[in-house]
Amino acid sequence: MMLRDRDRIFTNLYGFHDWRLSGARARGDWDGTRDLLAKGRDWVIEEMKTSGLRGRGGAGFPTGVKWSFMPKVEGSRPHYLVINADEGEPGTCKDRDILRHEPHKLVEGALIAGFAIGARVGYVYIRGEFVREAQNLQAAIDEARAAGLLGSNACGSGWPFELYIHRGAGAYICGEESALIESLEGKKGQPRLKPPFPAGVGLYGCPTTVNNVESIAVAPTILRRGGAWFAALGRQKNSGTKVFCISGHVNTPCNVEEEMGISLRELIETHAGGVRGGWDNLLAVIPGGSSVPVLTKDICDTVLMDFDSLRDVRSGLGTAAVIVMDKSTDIVRAISRLSRFYAHESCGQCTPCREGTGWLARIMARMVTGDAEPHEIERLDQLTRQIEGHTICALGDAAAWPIQGLIRAFRPELERRIAERQARDRAA
Repeated sequence: MMLRDRDRIFTNLYGFHDWRLSGARARGDWDGTRDLLAKGRDWVIEEMKTSGLRGRGGAGFPTGVKWSFMPKVEGSRPHYLVINADEGEPGTCKDRDILRHEPHKLVEGALIAGFAIGARVGYVYIRGEFVREAQNLQAAIDEARAAGLLGSNACGSGWPFELYIHRGAGAYICGEESALIESLEGKKGQPRLKPPFPAGVGLYGCPTTVNNVESIAVAPTILRRGGAWFAALGRQKNSGTKVFCISGHVNTPCNVEEEMGISLRELIETHAGGVRGGWDNLLAVIPGGSSVPVLTKDICDTVLMDFDSLRDVRSGLGTAAVIVMDKSTDIVRAISRLSRFYAHESCGQCTPCREGTGWLARIMARMVTGDAEPHEIERLDQLTRQIEGHTICALGDAAAWPIQGLIRAFRPELERRIAERQARDRAA
């Protein structure tokens, strides 16, 4: 299964062509946007539902269904569209290329999404480190406004829509939609309890939809070509194309747009030049950003890259950031490093996460050197279960799952280190 060039949505993902308005229009962006809006809000949402697009930010919730949750009629509270461009997941670098090289796809998608949910204003929350990306996106917004594509009569449709950029300060937790909203409001980026959900009480207490950059950027192409076209790509309930980020021990790390359901091995060997030292030198792969459990080589041989296939092997697609590790990797040290990251990024609001992530990081640091007791492996696993599912947001799960994956797949390595350290102590 390989994506045909004619089905590719991001035709300037690598920045080989002009990213400004004239270049974007030459590639088909902003083509017939007014006609799409003229078909009405209900048509837009139904086409998005037909496409089967699931959110590309990690959770995989159907985008059209999410849009339909917004109130049908705008009351005394205005509606808002918020686009999540925080992209703080380690290993994930797809949105930055969309922002840098395809900004007009995002701007056009924001207009269409805003129209569909009844929002006259949209905000792009972009991480502060993305300096060039923010500059390019602002330039695209300015071009669109000057051309009448945004503003009081966007694209001549009669719908008023404005789009603004908000620069974040680099907190991983602000990638969670309600923490992002809190940060947008000028408060500390901490997740909110749900319910109420953002569609009911979001930004400034008003109905709000929060979507990932990629989810919004693909919407115009889906509507132009038809939801059925997008649904025909990939696998059932896992339709369409996806931008995969492939990094680590491969010969040519890259971002690549591919069809959902492509095999992990084909993805790595076709687009990333294969594993360094050959496929047999593969130790493990984290398939969806640092928060999902690691997969061993025997699973990587056959697994498909989509939400359901990876869930079936007790991992996840997440942001589709494929982190490849060959046999030179110290897998325990790698997972320990991730544990330190999640301990550092915990906002401290929930006790299981605030206390548990630090505890995980300290035990993992001792596991690296073998300076632990055999029963602590089981304690480590129990600790992840006490964190998982017991916090306001999914950061607790993100801290727990890599360690669960390590214990499930590489427990003998943990036991070997402890045994060797005990043997050295006895000899001493």
